[in-house]
Amino acid sequence: MSMIRDLRAAVRPSRRRDETPYRYESAAPACPNSAVVDCGVYREGRRVSEPVTPAQAMASVRDGGGFAWIGLHEPTEAEFAGIAQEFGLHPLAVEDAVHAHQRPKLERYDDTLFTVFKTVHYVEHAELTATSEVVETGEVMCFTGRDFIVTVRHGGQGSLRALRHRLQDDPELLAKGPSAVLHAIADQVVDGYMAVAGAVQDDIDEVEIDVFSSGTNGKGTGGKGSTAKGGDAGRIYQLKREVLEFKRAVSPLLRPMQLLSERPMRLVDADIQKYFRDVADHLARVNEQVLSFDDLLNSILQANLAQAAVAQNEDMRKITAWAAIFAVPTMIAGIYGMNFKYMPELQWKYGYPVMMLVTVAICFGIHRGFKRAGWL
Repeated sequence: MSMIRDLRAAVRPSRRRDETPYRYESAAPACPNSAVVDCGVYREGRRVSEPVTPAQAMASVRDGGGFAWIGLHEPTEAEFAGIAQEFGLHPLAVEDAVHAHQRPKLERYDDTLFTVFKTVHYVEHAELTATSEVVETGEVMCFTGRDFIVTVRHGGQGSLRALRHRLQDDPELLAKGPSAVLHAIADQVVDGYMAVAGAVQDDIDEVEIDVFSSGTNGKGTGGKGSTAKGGDAGRIYQLKREVLEFKRAVSPLLRPMQLLSERPMRLVDADIQKYFRDVADHLARVNEQVLSFDDLLNSILQANLAQAAVAQNEDMRKITAWAAIFAVPTMIAGIYGMNFKYMPELQWKYGYPVMMLVTVAICFGIHRGFKRAGWL
């Protein structure tokens, strides 16, 4: 809010020579670096100008028609202030775009649609551990108007450069206006969800195999190797947390996609709206898959905990069986260690070997009984 109030009236463009080709700064020195990564004007589906500043792009659109597409990456308040004023963006939406960490949503401010997408990237790993990062999230926010679209990206992935090039190779689709760009972004984000869902499915299958193969030898432990892997509830819980992060990106986006595909909107071309139906269908399928991941991981975690409980129960039975066996010589030694003068067999020549044989026989019989019962 203060960003809008303190906006300086004087705005001047300049060029940069590093990897960020444009500079859009106010007269105030608080904006030394620019977040604008691309800026273009499109008429009849074709880019008609070289990279320009947002102010120049909007002036060109007002004079000759078409629409402007401004792309930004992690702008600060000062960097975004001039653009917000130039395009008449609502302060609440601007605040969300600058500070990020927003829930996927679709909001309308006057003649502007504000859409938030959470991008998801699968993090490759050689082996899933209790600390492995499986999914990495970012954000793409779109301000869609009649003759402009401003995209704001947060995070190190989810670049729109390749998408811009693909759209420029399809002038017929791009001629539909800013809503065509909005659809292309939504489609790319949801396609990313589908790719990540397939990779996460492989991780879940691996964990499931490890857990259930650990009990195939009938003893519940599966040997040293399977105990180390299949018995690691930390891996399952970490994967469950990553799936939850994935779910937070997918599920809230269902309603916005349904609105874009079902409800007529002045800012969305009627032909493009049909394409949103396909995106909404793919998103619904991914959402169902993610929900099934959550349920499946719950089952795997419960199975793992049950196996751990069974293994602990078997260990307790073994300890109990050996304690019963050693109780026999302990009892006999305790009786003959009481030092009474008149005790059976004390004066007998063969008393000691006979008692030893009796002790061994009793212990052997108890051991054999526990062995038959499966306790040892």
